[in-house]
Amino acid sequence: MHSHFFLFIDLRWFDILDILLVAYLIYRLYYVVKGTAAINIFLGILSIYVIWKVVEALQMQMLSEILGQFIGVGVIALIIVFQQELRKFLLMLGKRDFYKRNKGNLFNRFFKEVDEEAIDLEPIIKATEILANNLVGGLIIVARESNPSMHVMGGQYLGASINSDLIVSIFQKDSPLHDGAILIHGGQMKMAQCILNVSENRNMPEGTGLRHRSGLGIAEQTDAIAIIISEQTGSISLAHDAKLDYDISRVEFEVELKRLIHHKRKNKPEI
Repeated sequence: MHSHFFLFIDLRWFDILDILLVAYLIYRLYYVVKGTAAINIFLGILSIYVIWKVVEALQMQMLSEILGQFIGVGVIALIIVFQQELRKFLLMLGKRDFYKRNKGNLFNRFFKEVDEEAIDLEPIIKATEILANNLVGGLIIVARESNPSMHVMGGQYLGASINSDLIVSIFQKDSPLHDGAILIHGGQMKMAQCILNVSENRNMPEGTGLRHRSGLGIAEQTDAIAIIISEQTGSISLAHDAKLDYDISRVEFEVELKRLIHHKRKNKPEI
């Protein structure tokens, strides 16, 4: 009785702080991978870890040793799987203006979920319709819960309010930022001229191009929504939840975009 009491007394405040910090990091890490393909990888590793413990408890030595070796190199495996994301993270940390630009918001830059209520959809819908009417190609990425910036290569930082005229001007042929995608995240137009990983889906509808493959690629990796405007036909497509709604009507586009944003917000658990 006394030994347990003194064991508790010996627990330092730094130990409590250590536990709280680790718990907070795990909590934030959950929101990083939530809604992305990475969540499946982490769940897979967690499943193997649980099986390993069960096998170890049953004293199945050979299988336990094999699984133990796999878990032992798990960190290396994660580095290999997420090497692009880790490389981008380190490169962004090394930028001179990164800390100045994210002063007081460094942790949220990577680990905070998006506040869907801050996203103004009307300028996005208006700009999309203008681009489609004028046969100007465009690719607009609208973040939901996860932060898709870790899946974006290159790009120019904007940090501007969502504005239909600005979106339209960016995708004009004479604009230096017209190539690539616009990233809308946390109620702001965060970046332009973003390069995305293209989807390897071989069942794409006829008439789709690089923009459609790029939009579907980000929708496969994250829970973001990609709005694709075709330069050839002026058609509007939506990529979300690892699928592509190709060449939809203007009314369907507006209804579906609002549904996707509000549905995600409605089903978001209270914290």
